[in-house]
Amino acid sequence: MVRVLVAGVGYTNLRDMSVGPALAERLGAETWPEGVDVVDLGIGAIAAVHYMVWAQENGAYERAVLFGAARRGRPPGSLTCYRWDGVLPGAEDVQAQVADAVTGAISLAALLIVGRQLGALPADVVVVEVEPADESWGPGFSQEVAACLDAAAAAIRRAARASGADLPVLGVQVPRAARPRRAGERGGAGPALGR
Repeated sequence: MVRVLVAGVGYTNLRDMSVGPALAERLGAETWPEGVDVVDLGIGAIAAVHYMVWAQENGAYERAVLFGAARRGRPPGSLTCYRWDGVLPGAEDVQAQVADAVTGAISLAALLIVGRQLGALPADVVVVEVEPADESWGPGFSQEVAACLDAAAAAIRRAARASGADLPVLGVQVPRAARPRRAGERGGAGPALGR
């Protein structure tokens, strides 16, 4: 039996950023093969790591399919599926993601980075991202994201049942706001960090 984690990541009631939890609920109502766990990991990366460690007490996951919304500058409603290369960013970016995760920030990037750093993710990770159009508070989705939900669900089902060997291999993109700044750098979150 192959153990597969199928997990939505995102906030609830944050319009398009709620894609992960909404699809997790939708897919969780379906019948899945034994060994496939469909869950909503929109609980922050630290809590998600605790869940993954607990869930693997009786056998490790061989694959994880993580999905949610991620702003990458693509047209709204775009669907991107890839195998994650598993490469962590530099130590400062890892620390910034851990710090954000401790405060409850929720994102695919944070779960990938924190989950890998703490050893909770399997080597085989497939990511399904939806480009958001509306990140305001409230229920429901923008027209663009609502129109791609069926395609996203189908991509997640395919990734859960097959290896994803045909997908491109990509690295994680650390959001600019999560990166610590060096002295003299503009932008980003928080105070500039000197050396």
